[in-house]
Amino acid sequence: MLALIAIVFLFWLVFGYFTYGRWVAKQFELDDSRETPANEVNDGLDYVPTRPFYLFGQHFSAISAAGPIAGPIIACQAFGWLPCLLWIALGVVLIGAVHDFSSLASSIRHGAKSIAEIAREKLGTGAGRAMMAFIWIALIYVIVAFTDITAGTFVSGTEELQNAKGFNPGGAVAFASITYLGLSTVLGLVERYLKPPLWLATVIFVPIVFSLSWLGTIYSNVFALSHLSWSLLILIYCVVASLVPVWMLLQPRGYLGGFVLYTALAVGVIGIFFGGYSIEQPAFKSFDVGGMTGTLFPFLFVTIACGACSGFHGLVCSGTTSKQIDKESHARPVGYGAMLAEGFVAFIALVTIMIVAQGVATGVSPGTVYGNGIGDFLTVIIGKQYLPFAITFGAMAFSTFVFDTLDVCTRLGRYIVQELVGMRGRAGAILGTVATIALPIFIALIANQGSWLEFWSLFGASNQLLAALTLLSITAWLYQARKRIAFTLLPMLFVLVITLWALLALVYGNFTASNGIDIKFVNGMAALTLIGLAVYLVVVALLKVRKGRSGEMVLET
Repeated sequence: MLALIAIVFLFWLVFGYFTYGRWVAKQFELDDSRETPANEVNDGLDYVPTRPFYLFGQHFSAISAAGPIAGPIIACQAFGWLPCLLWIALGVVLIGAVHDFSSLASSIRHGAKSIAEIAREKLGTGAGRAMMAFIWIALIYVIVAFTDITAGTFVSGTEELQNAKGFNPGGAVAFASITYLGLSTVLGLVERYLKPPLWLATVIFVPIVFSLSWLGTIYSNVFALSHLSWSLLILIYCVVASLVPVWMLLQPRGYLGGFVLYTALAVGVIGIFFGGYSIEQPAFKSFDVGGMTGTLFPFLFVTIACGACSGFHGLVCSGTTSKQIDKESHARPVGYGAMLAEGFVAFIALVTIMIVAQGVATGVSPGTVYGNGIGDFLTVIIGKQYLPFAITFGAMAFSTFVFDTLDVCTRLGRYIVQELVGMRGRAGAILGTVATIALPIFIALIANQGSWLEFWSLFGASNQLLAALTLLSITAWLYQARKRIAFTLLPMLFVLVITLWALLALVYGNFTASNGIDIKFVNGMAALTLIGLAVYLVVVALLKVRKGRSGEMVLET
């Protein structure tokens, strides 16, 4: 049964790419004779023409963080695996991949501008600033939630290895993850100054990445720090990573991280087809499992954000990836293709909870469930005697995905602040980075360990609403250019309604449960602010449409 589901799901992704994905790409009239912003500017810092396979790995790693892993696991525990599977399958092909590709293509045609800048150009200055504010708040919640998740993984690791004598499972993951970042920097320097063939760098550096998990099991007690210490160190890392050139860390780390992702996917496939696992979780539990976020509508669709549809991806597409596209034709495999690959990441994550007996995973963190699942799948190949290494690899893969997104979020937040204050130089970069990371540092100092659970639903809702607003801006652009709009308009309407519904429920629930100025009050205020910004943007877009089309235009700036 499990293997049959996997075959059907994979066929659906491939079918979606070569049929619907190709049709969507035709609507944007991709043309390799046009010079892309990466070639036009080519400043060696942010605008760098990049080989598509290398860029695919970087982009895939940047978008595939903890979201497509944690979301399906949390949602399956609440609602059962069947609603999760249906939303991931339909959402990723018809909404998520369309959103990602459209964001990337529109940014390329607008000089690699961010989606907020495109909104300002098409909807006006006020709308552009509102979009920037919305994005910045959403990025803050990504940083806060994922920092706490990663710090917790570095402290406790997987519960399955807690009783191993002389072994610190959290420290093993921390060692493997930190040395992975160092190795990525070395690769960046080698690529920059020695310029070896890509195949040679791959053959040398990729095996070293996997050896780091083994070294982590040997030196598991080297990095034994508190949860707060790890939170602060991770945020300091985000500051540094945001300011260094993309070739030094973002590109090589993303490239190596892509192989970690590919391996996790391959291990998942092997485990599904040859591990002899059966489905233990119920297909469906209830439409309402209780609590503030216990109703399937709308919370299934915001609990599983990344993996089905993610507004954050639009920020990556228009913030960093569009500055590295060498030819327009690369936009479909990188934009549409990488999102489908993330859908498969979400499917593998869903499987890791589907095979766990009911009640066993109650109260267990998503990172632990995933690490245990990937570790168990890996032992199908290497044997049960290497379980510590296998689970360390699974947990390192999880933290690797998070690191990729954390520093991208900080970099994008820096771009937004620089745009708002009008400071483009080094001083503006430092100011934008510090401003973006200040609130997460404050929250890390006052929040309790594991508080990411307080932010997850709001993160998911803001993330999905950002996708709706991104599709809104793209629809306005296509409408002005006299092009088809149904393929962006209909997904936008669905995601807009479902996320506003979820945010309204979160406003009521958080304010009702708050006791003064606490985390719930902050969440309630943030949700209310996001609703206000979204409503403003929708009203501006409607008023713009009422004025009619502005004459015959082409799909350019």
